[in-house]
Amino acid sequence: MAWQSVRITVEAARAEALSDSLMEAGALSVSLEDANADSIDETPIFGEPGLPDAGLWDRCIVVALLDEHAQPAEILQSASDRIGLLELPEHTIESVAEQDWVRLTQSQFDPITISPRLWIVPSWHQSPDESAVNIRLDPGLAFGTGSHPTTRLCLLWLDDHVRGGESVLDYGCGSGILAIAAKKLGAGQVWGVDIDPQAVQTARDNAVMNAVDIAFFTSEDAPANRAAIVVANILTNPLKTLAPLLSRYVLSGGRIVLSGILEQQANEVMRIYEQWFDFETPASLDGWVRLTGVKR
Repeated sequence: MAWQSVRITVEAARAEALSDSLMEAGALSVSLEDANADSIDETPIFGEPGLPDAGLWDRCIVVALLDEHAQPAEILQSASDRIGLLELPEHTIESVAEQDWVRLTQSQFDPITISPRLWIVPSWHQSPDESAVNIRLDPGLAFGTGSHPTTRLCLLWLDDHVRGGESVLDYGCGSGILAIAAKKLGAGQVWGVDIDPQAVQTARDNAVMNAVDIAFFTSEDAPANRAAIVVANILTNPLKTLAPLLSRYVLSGGRIVLSGILEQQANEVMRIYEQWFDFETPASLDGWVRLTGVKR
């Protein structure tokens, strides 16, 4: 069976109403994406503790999946009429061929080499080097499989700087990949924090898969323990908001590692954190930056 995918760009105020209306008009499923994803205007939709919920993105892409025999133009027109849109919103229509989705997904994720001794290996693959530090990780709902430049930058830093026994906090842990890497590289006490309960559960499951002892918490339940190394691979806006909190987590003389930052945003982030940290020269990869500093 084949399907059709309709991608509709709308303002946030219309996104949820249009999504509901599309389902009523016959869509099989509807999802929302950030229209500014992978740009300087990309923003998270989760609020941080003590701050109001950020709500939806300013501009959304509503993605509707339709039966292969459906009439996309008629469904979109009907859905738009229901919510009072005077004109059809900007949209594209694509065909989605029938596929073995499990095999297709697996074929897109081969083992990833981070360094000569550090590999990310999906569960359905044999490790290319059993003597290396192998992190077993499957793609899932939480961000972080090792392929994104921001994750790779953090993994490379951990590979170079974890000497053994350090305490490490992975803030915004997503899949738990950085916490797991730190532990398998020899760190001592390691824990992770994320605002999303789904990410926390995924990270816990991944820790079990890798046979490592790591505690993961939601941001509301996180302990106030300080760490020698704090890694935060998030995005620029939450990194700026969280600066006082993250600085408190770092022991005096400890290190902070910040990523999820576009090159043009690096100076802005450093200016905020420089009241607590002395920064080294930023490292960059494919337009993304990693900042590392020592707490005074």
